[in-house]
Order: sequence, then structure tokens, then C-alpha cells
Amino acid sequence: MRCRSLFLAPLLFLASSLALADYRIGVSIAKVDDNFMAYIRSGLQDAARQDNIQIQFVDAQGDVVRQLNQVQDFLSQQVDAVIVLPADTGGTARMTQAAVEAKIPLVYVNRHPDTKELPKGVVTVASNDIEAGQLQMRFLAEKLGGKGNVVIIKGDLAQNATHDRTEGVMQVLKDYPGIRVVEEQSGEWIRSKGMDLTSNWLLAGTQFDAVIANNDEMAIGAAMALQQAGKAKGQIPVVGIDGLPDGLAAIKRGMLAASVFQDPKAQSAKAIDVALKMIKGEPVEAEVWVPFKLITPDQVEMYEQHFK
Repeated sequence: MRCRSLFLAPLLFLASSLALADYRIGVSIAKVDDNFMAYIRSGLQDAARQDNIQIQFVDAQGDVVRQLNQVQDFLSQQVDAVIVLPADTGGTARMTQAAVEAKIPLVYVNRHPDTKELPKGVVTVASNDIEAGQLQMRFLAEKLGGKGNVVIIKGDLAQNATHDRTEGVMQVLKDYPGIRVVEEQSGEWIRSKGMDLTSNWLLAGTQFDAVIANNDEMAIGAAMALQQAGKAKGQIPVVGIDGLPDGLAAIKRGMLAASVFQDPKAQSAKAIDVALKMIKGEPVEAEVWVPFKLITPDQVEMYEQHFK
């Protein structure tokens, strides 16, 4: 009998600790093995712990139908709020509708749904991707002296982040008629695909003076391809977006000329904060923006502190 009670003790402790949580929030992440999304998940976990919130994570594995089912499951469990990092920003309408009908707060984090206006009870916490592309291109335009050919490695074409970051680049290019985009293709956010695209352009004899990538993973892949082709570090500047530890290390090594910092901790903390306010019936903005910041080599150490 004594052994049985010892066995049950951890389970009873777990049950009591969950019962002590003030609120329950369900979170569906587009892909938990994605580098940036792993930081979002960690940030949400930390913020929830500080606010005494029980949080449950599920992995959509990049599948919008799976994600819709996950959201519907959370709603049927009557959680206090749902947070979603969308697998497909064009496939969120039914999730939004389901949350509104259930009268349960819904927060989209990191990626803004394609819908321009969200109904009451639904909020987005993200960063303005157009701003990221603008920061990239202004830096490169200055580095190139306003002249040259550039290539663009895009992210997943199903994501509005891809289109907005590229749009930001194009907006700045209107002020620099001496800079021309000679190639632009999708690397789907993946390092190996960024590497393959760059290798193919080099093999095809495409002449370019800089590489703009929609994220650091693809930018690092491009830099690796340039090194394999015998290009000296920095000979063809490469700029990415995210500013995570791998990107910061690549700037330190001279592989990347710069990056644009997207703050996963701030996005996560604000997502939990907004969800909590909505649960309590407090007023919130429909869109909460976390600013992007340019990271140049002399600033790397400052941003490294962010991940310690």
C-alpha cells in the first residue's frame, strides 16, 4: 500500500500544480522543428510560467487542415484562449470563425493572417515584414554604392511574410535605379535550398553583386555556396533576416554582411500578455507590432546577449 501511494504522489502533485494555474491556453505551432518557431515556443513557455498559465503545445507539422483540427480541439476543451502560429496565412479564416463562434480569444503570433481586418476577439502579434525588407535593402544599397545586380532568395510562397519582405526590398529599390534584380526564387526558408539556388545561379553564369534572403537560414546557405565557389568572405555581401544565434555567428565569421533582428521573445511575451488581457476582458489593439532592427557586425555582441 505504501508503494502505491509513493507511485501516485508525483501524479497527484502534477494534478494539483495544474489545478493551481490561473488559466489554460492552447498553442498550435506551424512546425515545432523550425529554428525560429522553436524560440517562439520557448518564449511562450517562459511568459506563461511567469503569469501562472497552463500552456499546451501541439505541432501542426505544416498542415493547415491539421492545425484547424487542433484549434477546434482546443475550443471544444474550452480553454481560456488559443494562440496560433499559422502554417498557412491564407488558411486561417475557419480558425478565426470557430474562435469567434466559441467566444474564446484567439491570438495569431509571428505571422499575420492574410485577412486585412480581424473580428473582435482575434488579435495578431507580429513584426511588420515590409520593414524588414526595407532595412535589408537600404543597407545593401549603401554598401553597393547604389549600383549592381542582386538576387533574392524568397521564403515559402504560401506565407505573406515572404511577399511582404520582398515587397519591402522592391519599395527601396525604386529609389535606386542603378540596382537591378536579376534572379528571385523560393528557397522555402531552408538553408540547403538557399545553397542550391545560389550554386545554380553561379553555375549558370549569372552575374550578381549581392544576395538578399528572406531569412538567415537561406542566407547562410547562399554564403556557403559562394565559399564553395571560391568567393572570398564578403566579396558578394549576403543579408538575411531573424538574427538568431546561427545568423549572429555567421555575421561574426564574415559569412553574412548583416541581418535584421526579429525578436521571438518579445513576440511571445506580447502574445501571452494580449491573450491574458482578452481573457480578463481588458481592451487590446487588433494588431500588436514588434519592431525589426538592423544588425551590423559591430552590433553582434549586443544581440548575442539576448539569447543568454
